[in-house]
Amino acid sequence: MPTEAADPRYRAIDRWPTEVAVEAMLEAQLAAIAALKSQTGAMAAAIDAAAERLQRGGRIAYAGAGTSGRIGVQDGVELTPTFNWPVERLAFLIAGGPAALTRTQEGAEDSREAALAAVAAEEIGADDVLIGVAASGRTPYVIAALEAARGAGALTIALANNAGTPVLAAAEHAILADTGSEVVAGSTRMKAGTAQKVTLNLLSTGIMLRLGLVHEGLMVNMQVSNAKLRARAIRMVGTLARVGRDAAEAALDAGGRDIKRAVLIAHGLAPAEAEARLAAAGGSLAAALDMQS
Repeated sequence: MPTEAADPRYRAIDRWPTEVAVEAMLEAQLAAIAALKSQTGAMAAAIDAAAERLQRGGRIAYAGAGTSGRIGVQDGVELTPTFNWPVERLAFLIAGGPAALTRTQEGAEDSREAALAAVAAEEIGADDVLIGVAASGRTPYVIAALEAARGAGALTIALANNAGTPVLAAAEHAILADTGSEVVAGSTRMKAGTAQKVTLNLLSTGIMLRLGLVHEGLMVNMQVSNAKLRARAIRMVGTLARVGRDAAEAALDAGGRDIKRAVLIAHGLAPAEAEARLAAAGGSLAAALDMQS
């Protein structure tokens, strides 16, 4: 497996000057990102299919073990504050359970039974999207999760760092982050992990774009949960509605700190009318503004 192979270029890295070693590791990280260029089409197809499925009200689920599982959790939990994605529309299937997020559970990745139990417990079904992540592409837990979710009718997306592996074959949409051997042989938290993080960022953000949760490059569906985010929300409303700060702040308060509703209120709609307009537009601010014009 390429991700487990030792690269002879780095055989003496422990004896190199520290700055030289850091430069080499950084170059490897950049190469990991470049390896994703060939996968943009596969990512786009997965994003479009996932958005269509999620419009029915389903969940985004992540399945993984070790580093891959932790990266999946990091991507998923950030969707709630960033895009106000409901917590109840997220599911995390992690080999070894929640304890594996902070302490390694090395044998857990081999348990197909645990994966099958997790899919059943989460009641993964036809409206859901399951993203399975495994650097090796051979992790039994992830393979079983993908197979079970697909059997239950869920849309499945696989991300692996080795070509021709069972994880990629188990899903409807396969994304290969072909990052090759690591600077430190087998340490897939490095190049492989970096490519996984970037890929999941692209997938989840792309899904949010297609679901209408971004407008003119702004996070118009974000949670306004602290002073910093309130100030950001006021700026967004002012920018999108072309009003001053005081008017933007008043609209945000009148709209219950909902940015999309506030933009419509700043355009002259009453709060109830703004809410109804958004509902008719399926939550899309762009569509709601088009109705207004």
